[in-house]
Amino acid sequence: MDIKNLLGYVDHTLLTTTATTQDYLKICDEGVKYKVASVCIPPSRIAQCAAHTAGKLKICTVVGFPNGYADSAAKAHEAEIAIRQGATEIDMVIDIGRAKDHDYVAILSDINAVRAATCGHILKVIIETAVLTQEEKIALCKVVSESGADYIKTSTGFASGGATFEDVELLRKHTALHIKVKAAGGIATLEDAYRFISLGADRLGTSRIVKLVQGLKGEGY
Repeated sequence: MDIKNLLGYVDHTLLTTTATTQDYLKICDEGVKYKVASVCIPPSRIAQCAAHTAGKLKICTVVGFPNGYADSAAKAHEAEIAIRQGATEIDMVIDIGRAKDHDYVAILSDINAVRAATCGHILKVIIETAVLTQEEKIALCKVVSESGADYIKTSTGFASGGATFEDVELLRKHTALHIKVKAAGGIATLEDAYRFISLGADRLGTSRIVKLVQGLKGEGY
């Protein structure tokens, strides 16, 4: 796989709280130039970035981010607003506490509430692998497989760890084949990116890959 194809896997991400308008417009311009899968930005910047890119780039945003414990109705409403403003993909965070309770019925209901609000748009479900046991990860693979979601995603990038090779391999093994896998957080090198893809990742959430392609130091998400 060459660099051009690799970039097609990337959700070029900027979710830091201190980013400015100039920062967001810059990653949008980079996204268009390098033909990434999407740019992933906060909800408050969707309209601005959608107008700036004028349909040349998919806009991804986050819902219930980063803690996941908002009410399902609030998440669904947040997703509705995001789509109305121009988002084409939604990355939602599950209620991690419910996962630790093993209340998988509630988590399925949570996902489906957002799915109902995002019909026709890509929905990715963030399970925050860094804080889960192996058994919980496997159980959540089943939940996401039973939902109407399109992707299972490893991480927010705001927890104690991001994507690992082992987690991507596990998610791919235990999730239904129609569910895609997104690795996110801490993808530090081009070699790491290629390996995640070889293990089954269909998307990479990262701010570093475009920097590395530009010959810059790969710092950030």
